Amino acid sequence: MTVLSMLPTLRDALMHQLNSESLTSLLKNRPANKLEIWEDLKIISFTRSIVAVYSTCMLVVLLRVQLNIIGGYIYLDNVTLGKNGTTPLAPPEVQQQYLSSIQHLLGDGLTELISIVKQAVHKVFGSISLKQTLSLLELEQKLKDIREVVEHKDLTQIASYSPLCRYLMPDEENPLASQACGLTERDIATIKLLNETRDMLESPDFSTVLSTCLNRGFSRLLDNMAEFFRPTEKDLSQNSSVNRYIFFFVVVLMSVTLWVHSEFQKGSSFSCLLGVLVLEILFCFLLTMFSSLWANTAARRTHVSSHP
Repeated sequence: MTVLSMLPTLRDALMHQLNSESLTSLLKNRPANKLEIWEDLKIISFTRSIVAVYSTCMLVVLLRVQLNIIGGYIYLDNVTLGKNGTTPLAPPEVQQQYLSSIQHLLGDGLTELISIVKQAVHKVFGSISLKQTLSLLELEQKLKDIREVVEHKDLTQIASYSPLCRYLMPDEENPLASQACGLTERDIATIKLLNETRDMLESPDFSTVLSTCLNRGFSRLLDNMAEFFRPTEKDLSQNSSVNRYIFFFVVVLMSVTLWVHSEFQKGSSFSCLLGVLVLEILFCFLLTMFSSLWANTAARRTHVSSHP
């Protein structure tokens, strides 16, 4: 399982829930309510692009964490398997069941994320007319305003972890735990992996990694929009800054719509770029976490094997 292999599934889910093609088809017929349709298209297009950044970043970091957790247990199994009658900690069927938990991000988690982002987009962009002009600096600030709404922590949340964690994994009352009376050994092993994953996702280090990834992703989105803010030769002769150059909001809307389509094409470099950009900081985070995990687990197994 890789990010690129999961990207088409994410793209299809996103395009299905935020479908703008029906709206663009209606506009071709010059309807009487075209202004209302344009307003709907504005909200959907910005929501889709922003959710694309969030969901791709979360997919990258979550899958990386999951694969490293499995890698740690495979290492332990290879070291201790066959010694004193020990059984594998993470056999293939447990690995498969554990990795399938990423479907939450592609399903209910994505749906909830879309709802929150759409509300934020409507709050920030809802009052902006398509005929209104906007500078690149103003657009950058609008994106920051949306992120503040989406990533806002309420008073009931623990300060050390990102509020985005709830989109990555279901609540602790997960389906497997709710069937406690009939849990198999495989289920118990899977729940253990899920709980360890949740502990990592709620750590301050993971919050830093995800934030770094999101910053890179939104920077990429803004860079794409900046292509539509290129000054003319006349502007350049007057030493005008691209940050001060303005464009009609409808043109900005077109750039956002085109971006999400181009970036989600099969084989897009977007997810690969994000992976490379955060790999170093993610590696340091995981190395620290897994060194402790492997040491503790190995110590427990040694203790159990020496005390039959």
